[in-house]
Amino acid sequence: MNPFCSLTGCSLPLQMAAMTRVATPQLVAAVTNTGALGMMAVGRSTVEASNQQLDGITSLTDGVFGAGFIVPYLVPSAFDAVTARVTIYEFFYGWPDADLVLPGKVVGWQVGTVDEAKAAVDAGCQYVIAQGFEAGGHVRGTTPLVELIPAVRAAVDVPLVASGGLGTAAQVRAARALGADAIRIGTRLLAAHEADTHPLFVELLLAATENDTEYTDLFDVGWPDAPVRVLASAAAAARQPGPDPVGELDGRALPRRGTTPPSRTTTGQIEAMALYAGMSVSGVIRQQSAAEIIYELLEA
Repeated sequence: MNPFCSLTGCSLPLQMAAMTRVATPQLVAAVTNTGALGMMAVGRSTVEASNQQLDGITSLTDGVFGAGFIVPYLVPSAFDAVTARVTIYEFFYGWPDADLVLPGKVVGWQVGTVDEAKAAVDAGCQYVIAQGFEAGGHVRGTTPLVELIPAVRAAVDVPLVASGGLGTAAQVRAARALGADAIRIGTRLLAAHEADTHPLFVELLLAATENDTEYTDLFDVGWPDAPVRVLASAAAAARQPGPDPVGELDGRALPRRGTTPPSRTTTGQIEAMALYAGMSVSGVIRQQSAAEIIYELLEA
């Protein structure tokens, strides 16, 4: 059996990226219900908000899902609340820490280098996600995925998930052939019906190709020194003079060049917000259900 599936209890070797704001309980549950691993994004959530997410997901699925934490913004009370209710969780954007690896849980770490992958395993993590430079959103490393997968595969003996630039079945097959046990999908799922993605954001994704993304440190308000990959048009718009705050979400002002991507209820200058997109965006050619996207990528 596939090592990732054996570890997690999933039936499909695919993991959803933990995407803040756009990853609704409906999207997490839809991914989970295919047999893949749905992931809720904890981000900077409070205990109450985290429990609301968990309640929403568990009302829609009985399957296995996990949670993703951002190390610089880890809220201890939310961490305790979430890990009390999930068996699988992972971390991103921090050096692996054995104190965060709880006994009896399945813990992963998203890494950008071989050294970080080794440190994750040494800390007790049971799987690692190798994030290539092609990935959308916040990008940890600087190595193309085609180089990172075999390097990490040679260095660690735990299930390996490949992330970054995987938007077609052919790209998925190539990543698996290089040594990945499973693949991680974010950008393609932004156009899922179940995602809370602003309509203009979706429209721009549908029109974009891999040459229409940009790696930049422009969107750093609220998360400094953390480069991202976004649609190049968003970076161009954000560089131009414009309103600050750039918009509003649920009564909260959104600073210009902030890290929050626009969801359906976001208002303001949407085209100048953090429109995260990986180089897999060429594969986003229509809106589909999460299940259709997953089956297409796995050709299942």
